[in-house]
Amino acid sequence: MSDIAHMTSLFENATEGIILTNSAGNIVMVNPAAAKVFDYEKDELIGKPIEILIPEKYKPHHHQLRDGFYHKPSNRVMGQGRDLNGRKKDGTDIPVEVSLSHYRRDGELFVIAFIVDITLRKEIEKSMLRQKAELEKITDKIRQLNADLEIKVEERTLILKEALQKLEQSQQELSEALDKERQLNEIKSRFVSLASHEFRTPLTTVLSSASLLSKYTAAEDQEKREKHIQRIKNSVNNLNDILEDFLSLGKLNEGRVDTKFEKTNLREILADTVEEMKALLKKGQHFILDCKGDCEAYTDKKLFRNIMINLISNAVKFSDEHKPVTVKAKLEGDNAVISVIDEGIGISGPDKQYLFSSFFRAANATNIQGTGLGLHIVKRYIDMLGGEIELQSELNKGTTVNFTVPVNPN
Repeated sequence: MSDIAHMTSLFENATEGIILTNSAGNIVMVNPAAAKVFDYEKDELIGKPIEILIPEKYKPHHHQLRDGFYHKPSNRVMGQGRDLNGRKKDGTDIPVEVSLSHYRRDGELFVIAFIVDITLRKEIEKSMLRQKAELEKITDKIRQLNADLEIKVEERTLILKEALQKLEQSQQELSEALDKERQLNEIKSRFVSLASHEFRTPLTTVLSSASLLSKYTAAEDQEKREKHIQRIKNSVNNLNDILEDFLSLGKLNEGRVDTKFEKTNLREILADTVEEMKALLKKGQHFILDCKGDCEAYTDKKLFRNIMINLISNAVKFSDEHKPVTVKAKLEGDNAVISVIDEGIGISGPDKQYLFSSFFRAANATNIQGTGLGLHIVKRYIDMLGGEIELQSELNKGTTVNFTVPVNPN
């Protein structure tokens, strides 16, 4: 699948609504999730001003707010401290949550709006308010019973106490549901921020190099042309890696990753993968492959290969020039043990506990391209294969990743 196809798939299959507007405030692109939120067909929105999705009472002033954003654009969450609403095709208003991002292309400003329908959350909040009102009514009733029915106060208090416990339990369950949704929204916000930053850097490189290429037309400029062509290739590869991580995480979260366990010769897969990854090596880097015997195991070939690609590319990326990357495999009892060893920048002690979390970047790796999803995806793949993973690392001395896969079917 091409990079454009990956980006199209990410845009079309995103569960969050995405709308792109130009500098005139007209809708340029809209994904299926956004069209569904507002009950429009995509074609009905293309070319229309964004105000078509704004409630009537806010339309007269919205263009002023939009012009203010275009004058001083920034990535942000809209409506903090107040409710936001959008207007559906049938004229009804719905509560929404909107995050804004932006980029420039050919001197023109484009704004990306990420939209979430929060109708369910508002219903939960209303339910909590109703519960609170009920609790207040019951409390008033208790006071009245204590004043008017002293004889039966103990019996009535017990009955009402049980009712209070049930209501409080219900309120706690609602609060837990809200907490889970807030955590999900935090992950989405981190995704929006990360995607905006990680996509912008390679895209800017591609655009600048492509522009410069057209200026080098003489034969003696071949070296300069090759330099910019290589920059474009590297940036496209970075984009492809980012998209692969996002798509893999989406499939895992949706339970759409299938496994096919079969007898597999790990030596062959490791040799092929190492050969394929040689294109990533920096100056003076080289691979060392140490595989004891055939190392046959019972696993899914595709997932195993994806794990190795991720771990080996990490080892190359986080190592300096002229440093080796070692890949080992051996059989130990009922498991095959695979190790990927580098002599790179390593990982500090405080960071190790978060390495398998999504979107986590170690403190000493923030200036290196990446999404913070690689080890999280690797861990989940290995769990699916019935194996275990451990990581040993020392700052500025290197990292060793060991994982296992079963030799025989369970």
